Amino acid sequence: MILAGDVGGTKVHLALFDFTDGNLKHARDKIFPAKEYAGLEEIVKEFVLAEKVTAACFGVPGPVREGRLRLTNLPWTLDSRELARNLKIDYVFLINDLQANGYGIAELEADQIYTLSEGDARQVGNRALISAGTGLGEAFLIWDGRDYVPYPSEGGHSDFAPRSEEEIDLLRFLRQKYNGRISFERAVSGQGLTNIYEFLRDARGLEEPAWLAERMRTDDPNAVITESAMKAKSQLCEKTLDMFVSAYGAEAGNLALKILSVGGLYVGGGIAPRILDKLKDGTFMKAFTDKGRMAQLLVNIPVRVILESRTALIGAAAYAEARAAELSGISPRAASVKF
Repeated sequence: MILAGDVGGTKVHLALFDFTDGNLKHARDKIFPAKEYAGLEEIVKEFVLAEKVTAACFGVPGPVREGRLRLTNLPWTLDSRELARNLKIDYVFLINDLQANGYGIAELEADQIYTLSEGDARQVGNRALISAGTGLGEAFLIWDGRDYVPYPSEGGHSDFAPRSEEEIDLLRFLRQKYNGRISFERAVSGQGLTNIYEFLRDARGLEEPAWLAERMRTDDPNAVITESAMKAKSQLCEKTLDMFVSAYGAEAGNLALKILSVGGLYVGGGIAPRILDKLKDGTFMKAFTDKGRMAQLLVNIPVRVILESRTALIGAAAYAEARAAELSGISPRAASVKF
């Protein structure tokens, strides 16, 4: 059995995969509320039970150093060697969550991806991955002439670069709110949606109806904003989503330029599938390609939205299988990884 995990600040999604007909196929999975557990080890023991796991890989939010990571949103420190020893698993790997998504992309079927722009699909080269969710994740997939090799980054924490007078005002608003430097994550993430909403309400004076104010207090603010915008219930929410998607597209274009991702730009994360119709309306692609002399280069890059929410799990399973096979001196047995 191969154990795969997608570790987040609020939940941990685990899955077991078994070998069937030369492929690694999903056996079972479960989502755990992270804050109700003392650590990852406790969750794994509850999930695995008596199953014999030979290798495990966990996608984790943040930079992994020598197999160790201290989570920022949970009081957990993860160590791959300790996990392997305590869980009695031969091989345990910790990789960045966007890196796990990168490995998962190769396993996705056509119906698990939506193409925003075909670009020039004949091009072979690097790929980029940008993922807005709780934070803003960025990764790059380097083409080595045979395979795509995913590498993590912390690009979401790079400086926010406003492109208009309105975004300059947004930057000023956020600098006052956060008392200093502002990263792209402050505008392009779940929290970014709320930040833009507050800017338009408080600094630009867009009306917040009483029903909307009440829902923002009692429900998930990001869900309220996206739902109200997509259903055209509120001008404030529509404008919020418009600014968000434009900033998202702009930073996606920045990432594509930096690593010359002629092989494609992939949009992941939990927000994108929920606002797919908004992503289709041209706002994202206009900002993505608005790069002056480099515009045609961006026009030629395929842009695809990942619809499969379990991509990180699929990628973690693929990584665990390949690395365990490499370390044990045998060829990888799995031709593909399927849920």
